[in-house]
Amino acid sequence: MVTLASERMLSDIALDDVAERAGVSVQTVLRRFGSRAGLFEQAHQHGREQVVEERRAPVGDVAAAMRVLAEHYERRGRAALLFLAQEEREPVAARITTQGRALHRSWVEQVFAPFLPRTRSDREQAVDLLVVACDVYTWKLLRLDRGLSRAQTTRRTERLVRSVLAGLGTVSEGKSDV
Repeated sequence: MVTLASERMLSDIALDDVAERAGVSVQTVLRRFGSRAGLFEQAHQHGREQVVEERRAPVGDVAAAMRVLAEHYERRGRAALLFLAQEEREPVAARITTQGRALHRSWVEQVFAPFLPRTRSDREQAVDLLVVACDVYTWKLLRLDRGLSRAQTTRRTERLVRSVLAGLGTVSEGKSDV
């Protein structure tokens, strides 16, 4: 189901498609998950666990965080964009993207914690800027729209993040971290 949801609109996924992909009957799918909604819920939970694991990055290491993020977007960026395209019409997609945004913000706060200002308003502004710099749409603009290589996209995203951090006065724009 997770794979199908990364390939098609949710409204285009029938239980027959899921059963066929899994090599089982529709009745088996229904016995296991109870309903189409139950299947979607379990698939969402499984996908979320995979995302959390894939995005594990060392705290305070900008270069490593950007490599982890690049790998994650190479694996799931197109699927994330597909969910975002559906969020206004599909309640399941809306729930997934809402949770995805919260997960992304939490990742930014954790990974860049050593560089964030202490005051609440400054910290909130810094996190907002870093969320944008690390967003899937930033990856899309560079990797898909501009056609940059994975390495070029990673380097430019890292440079963008370092520029934000340098503006905060917490890390230099160069290669070494504070």
